[in-house]
Amino acid sequence: MREMKVLVTPTSLCQNPDGEALRALRAEVAEVVLNPFHRPLTQAELAELLPGVDGVVAGLDEYGETALAVADRLKVIARYGVGVDRVDLDAAAARGITVTRTPGANSLSVAELAIGLAFAVARGIAYADAGVRAGEWPRINGRELTGGVFGVVGFGAIGRLVAERARGIGMTPVAYDPFLPDEAFAAAGVERVDVDELCRRSDVVSLHVPMTPETRHLIDERRLRMLPPDAIVINTARGGLLDEAAALRALDEGTLFGVAVDAYETEPPSASPLVGHPRVASTPHSGGHTREAVQRMTEQSIADLLTVLRGEISPNAISRTSI
Repeated sequence: MREMKVLVTPTSLCQNPDGEALRALRAEVAEVVLNPFHRPLTQAELAELLPGVDGVVAGLDEYGETALAVADRLKVIARYGVGVDRVDLDAAAARGITVTRTPGANSLSVAELAIGLAFAVARGIAYADAGVRAGEWPRINGRELTGGVFGVVGFGAIGRLVAERARGIGMTPVAYDPFLPDEAFAAAGVERVDVDELCRRSDVVSLHVPMTPETRHLIDERRLRMLPPDAIVINTARGGLLDEAAALRALDEGTLFGVAVDAYETEPPSASPLVGHPRVASTPHSGGHTREAVQRMTEQSIADLLTVLRGEISPNAISRTSI
């Protein structure tokens, strides 16, 4: 593999170009090219970088038809994370490009952030902190979470960890996932409900599903109006699952207690109507950004990349039917 060229785009990896992970990668391939823009790449930017590249350790870049059309040597896109909504899987398959991801590597980190954001919104922590830093002494009327219902939308690895932790803080978890058998819910001791019932019963709704045409605006104005008074909505999954404009209206009308957003309809979220609202906690798509998760994602994505470049089959390779 020494003659091969690899592009590395995740910003958390590129921030430390002399780090152990990239040194190990350079020991296996002839050339490692780092993301020059320090942010996710557009298709046009990728189209400039992909010719002559054999493999990519990929962040949240746009791997669409335009970019892949010029990828003359590309064999593998190893996602540094689990989401593949920014990879055109059909276009990749048509060109014989394997796509892998790192399932489970950041599940615990995202689950812990979701629970942390529930407390942050319930107690107005970000708003209170900003006030104290500004020399003010704000009075915050928060709400307790204990005794409430915690609705988990999507009961995969992250959703199950969130449900466990919700129970640990004294809440009753309920969950929705149309793709799992009843046994998965029974094994976790969590009641299975449909998404409308989940919204009607949940004091906190936390989103943990992929972004697809079917899940876009899954939590829309109609479902926001189903929520109990003073409910909290958390999105640590993908932008577009929550209708942000509808959420803003619910906040301003006083029918929604608060919102926490880690994934936005546009990123960076300069156009998000929610950022800056006093009852919104905003984080920069950082659910998987803990030292432990970064280490796991790094090791797994590079291992997947090298496996495919050696001509072997990665256990983390995916297809349109496997997501």
